[in-house]
Amino acid sequence: MYVNISDFINEWNREAMLTQKVLDGLTDDSLKQQVYPEGRTLGRIAWHLTASIPDYLAHFGLNIEKAVNEENVPASAKEIADTFKKLSEEAALAINQQWTDDSLSQTQNAFGREETNAQILMGLIKHIVHHRGQLTILIRQAGLKPFGVYGPPKEDWVNLGVTNPPL
Repeated sequence: MYVNISDFINEWNREAMLTQKVLDGLTDDSLKQQVYPEGRTLGRIAWHLTASIPDYLAHFGLNIEKAVNEENVPASAKEIADTFKKLSEEAALAINQQWTDDSLSQTQNAFGREETNAQILMGLIKHIVHHRGQLTILIRQAGLKPFGVYGPPKEDWVNLGVTNPPL
């Protein structure tokens, strides 16, 4: 758990960078990929994880500007990726400027549970990671090579000298 803001900011920046690489690999056509006909599209999930950053933080008392036109999924993968970059940077700045290390131990009602602000920030990261995982599956289904978030995708094992990657 985070005991100071800089610990959170460091982890947030690492996770945001990994998410940015996933989003940068999207194409406009890939945004239409669905798991099943009634399911969310890759674009909807990518936009949700992007636009929800300021909404989540504002819910817990931080002053941060919402995503422009947050109700409508952009048709441009670049627009989603660029917006994520902007909002993730603004989130780090808002947290760094508006909360202190002592703020992390304060509690709030978080969706029906009492949680510390540190737990709430961990929830934000887990939310991003959860949806990033969904994106990597849909990226593969859309025929694109996913970015290797915590390890290489199957196509990159050969670059590591591994001809039969582990299952």
